[in-house]
Amino acid sequence: MSTSARFLAEVDEFLDHLIVERGLSVNTVNSYRRDLAKFQQFLDACNLDIEQVKEADIAAFLATLADLKASSAARTLVAVRRFFHFRDPKTSPAANIAPPKMGRRLPKAISIDEILALISAVSGAEPMELRSKALIEFMYGTGARISEAIQLNLEDIGTDSARFLGKGGKERIVPVGSEARRALDEYLVRTRPGLAKGGATRALFLNQRGERLTRQGAWLLIAAAAERAGLGDRVSPHTLRHSYATHLLAGGADVRTVQELLGHASVATTQIYTLVTIERLREAYLAAHPRAI
Repeated sequence: MSTSARFLAEVDEFLDHLIVERGLSVNTVNSYRRDLAKFQQFLDACNLDIEQVKEADIAAFLATLADLKASSAARTLVAVRRFFHFRDPKTSPAANIAPPKMGRRLPKAISIDEILALISAVSGAEPMELRSKALIEFMYGTGARISEAIQLNLEDIGTDSARFLGKGGKERIVPVGSEARRALDEYLVRTRPGLAKGGATRALFLNQRGERLTRQGAWLLIAAAAERAGLGDRVSPHTLRHSYATHLLAGGADVRTVQELLGHASVATTQIYTLVTIERLREAYLAAHPRAI
């Protein structure tokens, strides 16, 4: 049996093990097959037999994946490590090879001008536009999660505050600014009574059937406004929450205050937003300073 054929036979045995004994899905196993095929190409190019592979060879293979996203390279390494562990966990040459570090994914926020464009896109007098504007103003004005916004009832809205029940059943009170309050009042007076149709529901945001607005319905309202504002698919309900936090920090709010407003259990979760503002400062510096580059 040739070197390549022997490797493929061992791969097939490994994949059968994943399906039969580990219960992995067909899609996951196919991903393993594709990743191990890359490794086979590397072995063939280096004229290496599977029995000859050393730790340095695994490291060299990982280096060939530099053009891939860190997550894709890490997934490929996992496939190789599990394959060698299956062959012999005591002598695996891949056991001590660390995956590439993942880049820290920064929250996607849009600028204040883009927020204003989004709001302007739903600033008409039609009842449904009043609802869209109220939803967008409220979510950007409070940093609410979409799940929190659609679960609000009328009694949760005060004169200048809103009461949220966040993750883990944690309650928090968040200020509601004048623009968001004004948009809510217009919706409550001119739109909601027509949607409620005499129903008994206490939900704040209603759909056209007079029922509580769903998560998907809220997504569609915001997506339609983003399209009209020329922002395409860059805006989601969570974008409004990210923008709320980013703009607060850029305006001078401290991290602990923003943590409380967002309802984060840990300040470490909130601190990622400081990276967004620092990155924007860096971009402005590089663009404007004559000695930056």
